[in-house]
Amino acid sequence: MAYKYLVIVESPAKAKTIEKYLGKNYKVVASLGHIRDLPKSRMAIDVENNYQPEYISIRGKGPLIKELKGYAKKAEKVFLAADPDREGEAIAWHLSYLLGLDRSDKNRVVFNEITKEAVKGAFKEPRSINMELVNSQQARRILDRLVGYTLSPILWKKVKKGLSAGRVQSITLKLICDRENEINAFKPEEYWSIGGNFKKGTKKFKASFYGLNGKKMELKNNTDVQKVIQEIKSKDFEVTKVTKKERKRNPALPFKTSSLQQEAARKLNFRTQKTMMIAQQLYEGISLGRGGAVGLITYMRTDSTRIADSAKNEAAEYITKEFGAEYAASKPRIAKKAASAQDAHEAIRPSSVMRTPQEIEKYLTKDQYKLYNLIWSRLVASQMTAAIFDTVKVDIVQNTVLFRANGSTLKFPGYQKVYVEGTDDGKEEKENSLPELEIGDVVKSVDIEPKQHFTQPPARFSEATLIRTLEENGVGRPSTYAPTLNTIQKRYYVKLQSKRFEPTELGVIVNNLVVEFFPQIVDIHFTAEMEKDLDAVEEGKEEWVNVIDRFYHPFIKEVKNAEETIEKIQIKDEPAGFDCDLCGHPMVIKLGRYGKFYACSNFPECHNTKAIVKEIGVTCPLCKEGQVIERKSKKNRLFYGCDRYPACEFVSWDKPIGRNCPKCDHYLVEKKTKGKKQVICSNCDYKEEVQS
Repeated sequence: MAYKYLVIVESPAKAKTIEKYLGKNYKVVASLGHIRDLPKSRMAIDVENNYQPEYISIRGKGPLIKELKGYAKKAEKVFLAADPDREGEAIAWHLSYLLGLDRSDKNRVVFNEITKEAVKGAFKEPRSINMELVNSQQARRILDRLVGYTLSPILWKKVKKGLSAGRVQSITLKLICDRENEINAFKPEEYWSIGGNFKKGTKKFKASFYGLNGKKMELKNNTDVQKVIQEIKSKDFEVTKVTKKERKRNPALPFKTSSLQQEAARKLNFRTQKTMMIAQQLYEGISLGRGGAVGLITYMRTDSTRIADSAKNEAAEYITKEFGAEYAASKPRIAKKAASAQDAHEAIRPSSVMRTPQEIEKYLTKDQYKLYNLIWSRLVASQMTAAIFDTVKVDIVQNTVLFRANGSTLKFPGYQKVYVEGTDDGKEEKENSLPELEIGDVVKSVDIEPKQHFTQPPARFSEATLIRTLEENGVGRPSTYAPTLNTIQKRYYVKLQSKRFEPTELGVIVNNLVVEFFPQIVDIHFTAEMEKDLDAVEEGKEEWVNVIDRFYHPFIKEVKNAEETIEKIQIKDEPAGFDCDLCGHPMVIKLGRYGKFYACSNFPECHNTKAIVKEIGVTCPLCKEGQVIERKSKKNRLFYGCDRYPACEFVSWDKPIGRNCPKCDHYLVEKKTKGKKQVICSNCDYKEEVQS
């Protein structure tokens, strides 16, 4: 079919959606991401010539480039419609070079959502390629290449082959290692609390010890507790103060990239990479039956919480119709723009609020529905009124001893009709309903219970809390979080234990080396300033060459010092405690790229290696002979199998506990769902709650 205009986008899914909107005069094809980049085999940055990069066509993309050139020759005009960010602008620039297009021509088309109106509107106002955006992306790419291709060979030479270091990845690793050091250095401190159950008539309620003689008192040890207990002479306490207030809680703002990644981790148990992959699918377009494909959300790489007036109006219309006018906020909350925010795009929101999750659920996969529902709910809630709570604070006293009870009841749900934000620890605030109490009332204590506690070390980072920390410190940008977390795991610098990051021995070695010899690289303040400089390049306020130059000269001095000073780090093998079953030499424990493993000490004459497995102390429920051991899947997911594999093919994602079901006699497993542990049967519906 003949066409007048060629449109080049990044992905085939996007191409299919957009071609439907534009009609028969347009042919829409995909570049499949970048088509030109720095070569992998060498630095390819001319440091002596203003850091000029040497780009080459990406290996394997020759036939695609030839195809694109053929399409371009047949078209009257070529439009470049890559994603609306720095990376997309760079892709458009590389395409214009390879296709021989005039870079001053108005052939760049950008849209924040893939809907018919947005796409057609964008084609009415094409612009020329924004070289400030391109230069900002180039500067970041060149900086990362200078750091990575300079530090990595030092790590290869001084530690071991296959290691890498990078700007954002090094700071991320340092944060994880620093937190581990805090945990190891932590000394718990004792403290006590005194809780009490009280009642007025038949209505029971809880209160906690506050202090003596009206002053707050800390209970540091059992001696302090006994002083308080001795002051309590009877079960009768008098209500001396009742404070009633109304409290408002505002809804969370619409999602930006980092908050979406954090909330999807908390509420949906999605890894960061999975969240971004599904968001990309929703953005590029999902087929909704006869209506065809439509982009369901706006662009998913953004640091803004702002939304368009049209989206606000549509949300207000939906809320008023569905819940009533009293639920629609007259002036929805607006956040101050963060100093590090680009604010180039809107927040992540549904392209139409009227397209409810329930209406389109049948067209979505289970995970697509979950993420779309999260984005839709958050946007709608952000345009709703505050939730209103009636709170009451009651002081109850006997002699000098003061207990305090706090209660709250939901008076008006507001935005909570639709959505409640998750918490990092998974604990949601519970309402504590108190009986009607007035000053002078006498309440009786049912029991007084002292409890000993110890302060806890800081928690290891989860994906959600790590992303939040990076963002708060101005390190990285929305597009960098997922690949950074992926890289430090792929290099085996960190591992996920119970969904928390823990540095490996290799990660600690690399971090210590980088911290000692390249302090600038892991200086959070310095890196945050560098991000601001890159933003200044994008805004046309700074020359990209100057930004790199200011970084490179002190950096290269550190490199020369490191090459002369760092001694070769020997990672010693540990005795395994048994001999090789092939040659009889002692086996040793080695540290490899993917962790520790057993290897024969007679290498290279003997190449025998074995994975290190962990027994869980349970006999295999299938063959009754082998031991159940922990294993890892190709995607690094933990599962359980028999150590006699392949003779015995027992496998389970859930951990067998070593006893059988009282109902059907099949083996029981331990399963964790929504933070709660349960013992369930592998065959029938039997289950037991596990006390944490």
